[in-house]
Amino acid sequence: MRPPIVQPPPMLTRINVTPIIDVALVLVIILLITAPMLSVADLEVELPAARSRDAESSSHISVTVSLAGEIAVDDVVIAGLESLTPTLRQRTADAGDDSYVVVRADAGLSHGFVREILDAARASGASRLGFATRQKVGDGS
Repeated sequence: MRPPIVQPPPMLTRINVTPIIDVALVLVIILLITAPMLSVADLEVELPAARSRDAESSSHISVTVSLAGEIAVDDVVIAGLESLTPTLRQRTADAGDDSYVVVRADAGLSHGFVREILDAARASGASRLGFATRQKVGDGS
């Protein structure tokens, strides 16, 4: 008596794309989490509190000023206040007519110094100015 003939399992004729989709979705999630962190300088800043806050646009130009007086435009630390206007002029020219400058100043800075930052931003041709704040906890009453 002959042994029964065992048929080999059918060959896979399609590519299994599920693992590729899983990896792609994980990479998209990582990109969405890390992208907002890349456009802001790594200076230690304590933002002033505010009651309401508009959603920040991803197309804004961020000016960060630390308590020590260090200034950064987006993620680049610049030499000082005198180089702020030329740097912002170049960035606002790239942004076009709808240039939006967001100032992220430490709450401990003097109002006069923040005013100088605003004057430099306005002199560079920024069409809109804004302040970054942290959300106030509680109703403030």
